[in-house]
Amino acid sequence: MEPVTAADVDAAHARIRGHVRRTPVLAIDPTDLGLADGPAMQAKLDVLQPTGSFKARGAVSLLTAWDVPDAGVVAASGGNFGLAIAWAARRLGHRATIVVPATSPAEKIDPIRALGAEVVVVDGYYAAAAQEARRRVAEGGALLAHAYDQPPVVAGQGTATRELLEEVGVDTVLVACGGGGLLAGAVAAADDRARIVAVETTGTPTLHAALAAGEPVDVEVSGVAASALGAARIGEHAWAIRGSLATTLLVEDADVTDAQARLWRAARIVAEPAGAVALAALTSGCYVPAPDERVGILVCGANTDPGSVVRPSTT
Repeated sequence: MEPVTAADVDAAHARIRGHVRRTPVLAIDPTDLGLADGPAMQAKLDVLQPTGSFKARGAVSLLTAWDVPDAGVVAASGGNFGLAIAWAARRLGHRATIVVPATSPAEKIDPIRALGAEVVVVDGYYAAAAQEARRRVAEGGALLAHAYDQPPVVAGQGTATRELLEEVGVDTVLVACGGGGLLAGAVAAADDRARIVAVETTGTPTLHAALAAGEPVDVEVSGVAASALGAARIGEHAWAIRGSLATTLLVEDADVTDAQARLWRAARIVAEPAGAVALAALTSGCYVPAPDERVGILVCGANTDPGSVVRPSTT
């Protein structure tokens, strides 16, 4: 397997320009998050992508890099990638079939249908949906879109980190990891210009399990971020870049929901659980920056019921 490079990320950035948004970077005072004083945290807000997550980048990158047959494209997804593929396929004039696990919330499934894609719901988590997607591709000849383990997808996801590093100087970027497409893309885009830290939840520990076993292994997924980070095992691209990571961290579900609440209070930004996983490493104390360390965070998704984050005041 050829690794995705910074040049691949640059090429993807050129292809997706005009389709996805160059999202803003917001400086957040750490004291506003209840943390010790220090340099502002730089938050890359891919919650503002047209589909509410960074995965619009990889979807457009894939469908503009590879030929799409008349049968269209088939993707398995817990929701965000499926929504991104459905949106990109409609924008580029292709048919799309999205296979989703029944564990995905309605907030992620309903918008896929609204975009005109065929939605197939299967029992279980992402792995079950991926199996059904492969079966449909074998039968019908469509293009298989993989949520995190195809080079154009990884390169497209890397454009978020590329833009972050173009706009602000940071020493470290914290990145949520499920299957690892965003993580592998971040490493490629950083190209040794910043340290990359992988953050997982205890319910979706694909990278931690692989590191413990010495190879990618299947894990049982659960918890608040499972609909977005619920891959059964770490992807090949993410596994290949493990030696380039500064460190890998695990956060608890309670840390994630706390980070969602703090981000809302500090900046009035709604992030889904997976979108707040990287921030949770900071707000939980799992990652403690050096006094002058400049930290970037990929706030990577917002597809959740806002009421689960924006709780009414009791006063």
